[in-house]
Amino acid sequence: MKKDLPESEKKILLSAARRAITTEAEGQIFEPQTDDVPPGLLDRRGVFVSLHKDGKLRGCIGFPGAVKQLYDAVISASLSAAFKDPRFSPVTCDELDQIEIEISVLTPPAPVDSWEDIKLGTHGVILRKRGLQALFLPQVAVEQKWDLAATLSHLSVKAGFKENDWRKDTEFEVFEAIVFKEGEINI
Repeated sequence: MKKDLPESEKKILLSAARRAITTEAEGQIFEPQTDDVPPGLLDRRGVFVSLHKDGKLRGCIGFPGAVKQLYDAVISASLSAAFKDPRFSPVTCDELDQIEIEISVLTPPAPVDSWEDIKLGTHGVILRKRGLQALFLPQVAVEQKWDLAATLSHLSVKAGFKENDWRKDTEFEVFEAIVFKEGEINI
């Protein structure tokens, strides 16, 4: 599994995400063209797209597993983050120039023997318990300035449990991410 993507592929993904969101915000249907897409972007990969406005989260949706080709997954996640994240109202044309797109391309999730094996800042975390699950990308704990216990407490609540329920009968998987965003890469 590649640890990074060439800058040219990052540009393609960011550009596709931006075009998809803009087209749909303008009331049209975005139809992706895959003719010129490099072969590496046709691999199946997990991905999340996060939208930020004024430094605050404005939408975040993705696929932890490799269920779609990366190019298509980015477009689907971008549209869902912009228009279907239940925590936020749909993105409007008026705010398009204030939205910053961040893409996280994931490595396949792998189980860890113990929660103590989780490395904040390196690992994204999936918590699974009693048929429910929740996920944090690797950058979340760092951005929030949480330690490992706080991260797992927040993740437990996100999954629908009490803060300390992660301490017993819980499975964890970890993954890494290639994270890049508009402003860092010129499109």
